[in-house]
Amino acid sequence: MPRDPLIGLVGKPSSGKSTTLNSLTDASSKTGNFPFTTIDPNRAIGYLQISCACSRPSLRSATGPSLTSRCKPNYGACVDGKRSVPIELLDVAGLVPGAHLGKGLGNRFLDDLRHADALVHVVDVSGCTDAEGKATRGYDPSQDIVWLRSEIVRWIQGNLMEKWGSIKRRHIAIKATAVDTLQNQFSGYGSTSTVVARCLDRLALKEPLQDWSDETIERVVNAFVDEKFPTVVALNKIDHPDADKNIAKIAKQQDPNTLVLCSAISEVFLRRLAKQGFVKYTEGSEFVDSRQDLIDNGDPEGGGLKEMDEKLKKYRHLANPGREHRIDNLRDLVLYRFGSTGVHQVLSRAAELLGLVPVFPVRNIHTFSSGERESGVFRDCVLVKKGATVGDVYRKVMGDAPLAYAETIGGVRVSEDDLVVVGKNDILSFKVGRV
Repeated sequence: MPRDPLIGLVGKPSSGKSTTLNSLTDASSKTGNFPFTTIDPNRAIGYLQISCACSRPSLRSATGPSLTSRCKPNYGACVDGKRSVPIELLDVAGLVPGAHLGKGLGNRFLDDLRHADALVHVVDVSGCTDAEGKATRGYDPSQDIVWLRSEIVRWIQGNLMEKWGSIKRRHIAIKATAVDTLQNQFSGYGSTSTVVARCLDRLALKEPLQDWSDETIERVVNAFVDEKFPTVVALNKIDHPDADKNIAKIAKQQDPNTLVLCSAISEVFLRRLAKQGFVKYTEGSEFVDSRQDLIDNGDPEGGGLKEMDEKLKKYRHLANPGREHRIDNLRDLVLYRFGSTGVHQVLSRAAELLGLVPVFPVRNIHTFSSGERESGVFRDCVLVKKGATVGDVYRKVMGDAPLAYAETIGGVRVSEDDLVVVGKNDILSFKVGRV
């Protein structure tokens, strides 16, 4: 059965990886336990923000204007058509240069890594920690991006070259294709034949595998890493004074679609205040209101919020542990300047790189409910990878039970082989049994 997507968080010590993980998992929209049977100690549940099917104008006209108000997810939440969907995160062991040789927690890091579908690389963009996470000033964080990728490439390339002679001999003896031979070697990294085929298509290699040079093998490994481990670079601690120059340099070197600017400590601070009733804050927003803000805007009750004392108005910045910032500074340095803390964009960007498609399985395709007496709509939402079919969704939701037929909006029957994409075949009802 298709497994759930898994996003790995990587980063050197003191980069803010743990804080970023907390900011992704400690969402106020969390309602109930996510239905994984077991979660390893280094796994957690984050919340990906998507546009819910309940907000589609075409469905409103067909079922009435109150569809959004009737949306009641079993897991996560839906607020005004913005849905928080649970997604599994993997907290990959910290790493230092030389991980592929076993330095630090290198062996565990690389072993954890193989399970991930995409990576979020948390980078301390302030330049206040060196390559091993030790306190410094003026470090170039663009180096972290380079050496992390280098560690992954050298790990895979080293494993491949160690037995390349026997790989070639077997390849020739059984007259295998390059895809089959490489997949046999890359399967341990969570690869598939499709992934390998895309790598080779991208390179358009003409020479047979047995004639590949060391340089060609390195090109193949680099293409494989790009395909197997698409990476979002989360430039953390953006409110540090030295961050701007480092961001500018990295932006010139990296694909801008892979970069997200964020301040994880700010997000954690705001969510904690919101949970305690001191501020009004919506995750991903550029606005935060205190009791006094609401009173100044004409609400004499201050929205029912508590009054903050001077201690609560301050938070300790991760890059400057000895320096306290007021919440007003947080507004100026992060929210107003960058539009948000950036944390909610981290998972969204990872989902974009993976091409994840939210699919809404329902029991009644006409009312979008889970049963005849159920008033709530779109109770479930699952995430599938780009290229998934109706049959893939069925097996993910229903397991190995036989499928009689599948329907989409309007009761239209669809084939198991039909692709699911956003807005097409992404609302499905399944009839179990044999026809």
